[in-house]
Amino acid sequence: MSNNVEQTKQEMDQIELLIGKILRVGVAVAGTVMFVGLVAFFITGTSGYSGQNWPTSFHAIFAGLASFKPFAVMMLGLFLLILTPVLRVVVSIFAFAKENDKLYVWITIGVLAILVIAMIIGHQ
Repeated sequence: MSNNVEQTKQEMDQIELLIGKILRVGVAVAGTVMFVGLVAFFITGTSGYSGQNWPTSFHAIFAGLASFKPFAVMMLGLFLLILTPVLRVVVSIFAFAKENDKLYVWITIGVLAILVIAMIIGHQ
């Protein structure tokens, strides 16, 4: 009985470490991408878009990335920063599933659904 409790605690510690690493790496990657976009903006002196326009859709961001427009690179970094906590929720679903905690799996799936719906509604 004691071995099961200790093993579960070790597994949870490993999962928490994994989640921490995911958050750190996600923030570092997003920050690096935004920094690259900011440096490109200062070097070129232009956003790559005219006037008050900037990419607001995935298609526009990736089209801007293909032509290395600084605002598109910064928007990609911002998008990656937004995705980082979403990825944390996804990892939590797997963590709770590993614990066989079905209630929290369903609650976390509900949180993920709310996040996705909010992003879709916010995008329009």
